[in-house]
Amino acid sequence: MAANTLLIELGVEELPPSALSQLATALRDGVVKGLETAGVAFDEARALASPRRLAVHIESLADKQPDREVEKRGPALAAAFKDGQPTKAAEGFARSCGVSVEELIHLETDKGTWLGYREQQTGEAVDQLLPGIIADAVHALPVPKNMRWGASRLEFSRPVHWLVLLHGDQVVPASVLGLDAGRTTRGHRFHAPEPIELAHAGDYESALENAYVLVDLERRRERIREQVLAEAEVHGGQAVIDEDLLEEVNGLVEWPVALTGSFDERFLEVPAECLISSMKANQKYFHLLDDAGNLKPQFITLANIESDDPQQVIYGNEKVIRPRLADAAFFYETDRKQTLESRRQSLENVVFQQQLGTLADKAARSEVIARFIAEKIDGDSTAAARAAQLAKCDLVTEMVLEFPELQGIMGTYYARHDGEPEAVAEALHEQYLPRFAGDAIPQTATGLAIALADRLDTLTGIFGIGQRPTGAKDPFALRRATIGVLNILIKGELNLDLRELLELAASQHRDLPKAEGLVDDVLAYMLDRFRAWAQDEGLPVSVYLAVRARPVTRPLDFARRLHAVHRFEQREEAAALAAANKRVSNILAKQSHDGRTAVESERLVEDAEIALANAVADCRQQVEPLFREAAYAEALDILATLRAPVDRFFDEVMVAVDDEAMRANRLALLASLQALFLEVADIAELQQ
Repeated sequence: MAANTLLIELGVEELPPSALSQLATALRDGVVKGLETAGVAFDEARALASPRRLAVHIESLADKQPDREVEKRGPALAAAFKDGQPTKAAEGFARSCGVSVEELIHLETDKGTWLGYREQQTGEAVDQLLPGIIADAVHALPVPKNMRWGASRLEFSRPVHWLVLLHGDQVVPASVLGLDAGRTTRGHRFHAPEPIELAHAGDYESALENAYVLVDLERRRERIREQVLAEAEVHGGQAVIDEDLLEEVNGLVEWPVALTGSFDERFLEVPAECLISSMKANQKYFHLLDDAGNLKPQFITLANIESDDPQQVIYGNEKVIRPRLADAAFFYETDRKQTLESRRQSLENVVFQQQLGTLADKAARSEVIARFIAEKIDGDSTAAARAAQLAKCDLVTEMVLEFPELQGIMGTYYARHDGEPEAVAEALHEQYLPRFAGDAIPQTATGLAIALADRLDTLTGIFGIGQRPTGAKDPFALRRATIGVLNILIKGELNLDLRELLELAASQHRDLPKAEGLVDDVLAYMLDRFRAWAQDEGLPVSVYLAVRARPVTRPLDFARRLHAVHRFEQREEAAALAAANKRVSNILAKQSHDGRTAVESERLVEDAEIALANAVADCRQQVEPLFREAAYAEALDILATLRAPVDRFFDEVMVAVDDEAMRANRLALLASLQALFLEVADIAELQQ
């Protein structure tokens, strides 16, 4: 067994399950950072945890820091001596180093000569360093909420009860959070409540497993997954494993035991989403589907104990879930007694944002925008307007007040119950799509219209009151709203002008303190987000910069240009043409060109400039129809043929000639060349 294994374990009362993995990782990273800063070598460092402990296990930890040479620099030589005698500055520096002035050395630098001192510093033993490293790592943990316990003034997420710090088979003396380090850990609270003495740090995981604790987070998570899937198979169903729920359950148990319970089939009359939300949010249950994808009246729970009578555990869970599902059924029945239309007045009492009014105000603004968008995309403007009117009505229902994650979903159910058109009902759910990266976009024209309208209203409103995102602060999720708009317009192949949409959205707000320049500000912010969008698509930043340099305000067009430039960038001609365009840009700027692109053929005298002019004219004739069709990739393939005449031009032709008319004509030729590429992007940016 490796003598250099290190074990750190902090024993606590049950930690917040959703924060367990983050805390364990942060503790490991803090210890690793401390060891690396101290220059202590080690191999693998693992984060281990269960609800009652945070631990770090490190292999092959060095016994000490390496010895190192320390160099100190003192005063400049000119200030260290006067008339051949050491000054007070030199003497003071010598005293700080614990030596005489005669023992100091001269350090030569590019800024002159300085007095200096070098000494060989012996590395400190790792056991001397560990207490400070561990204390720093513990105090830096991202604890969700601190608490105090007993008469202690100490604070931590939960009361702490023991500290294990073993280096091999030796306890490292240390004190953290008022606990003295030892070798005694604890097993399962019920299966193995007696203290466990660890002889060696390497015994940790096996000793705990014998005491009914799986301390390896990944192993315990996969044990849960395997058990849930196995239980589902036994009961003829398909378990739906939500990864966030799995992570939370993993933070609740030390010794997982999956059990299957059931509930009354009458509850299946309630929408499945309501029952699933209740089971997940309240009881942390996994639900089951039948072969047709319908919810089964069963659930899988994870017990933290191997019961002698598991049926009693199942019965207890069934007893607990019954009133929860009854509440969901009650909310559903109660909500259906009132139509969504009748709830519109209630939105007048719900503030969206103090300066932007109520949800009723937001619905009215969104209605105008949604109607306009629907007309633009050949949708049903009446359905879009109706969907916008009802879009937020389910926020004041009992079900959504209890389960906010069901907003939109419940709106769809209630709209169908009220007899609203199917296009309207479906749009109430689709308004929130896409909810995250990779999520689907709305599939109906009405859904597309209100999903865009809602986000555009929020963006212009929040920017208009001066609360644009800054750094890590984005309370209104404007970054997500922007990416949502871009994805809808691109994936939905909606060639809409973002500036036009923003102007309409901004005009619906009244008395915005930041109204001046608002549309330009929001437009720039949204187009800047294309950088992240492009990177998600695997496109280089240089490609984004090339397109961003052009005044493109239609996201679908922007995306097409991005992909076309990316394809062009991979051609062998791309680098040379990018460099040539950069050179052209510099020449035009230096010569103060007036922007003229009309070339006078009679003033072309050099073979190389005649060849380039002919090539440019020929390319223009071929690419102009392609530009009108947004066939940018094909256009760039044609423009790539300009490499040879461009290279020849710069090899053989002097632009800045004395003849003013000839110089102006050559500048016009270069401007006409540049203009062809600028129809797609500023490819000079590809040199970035």
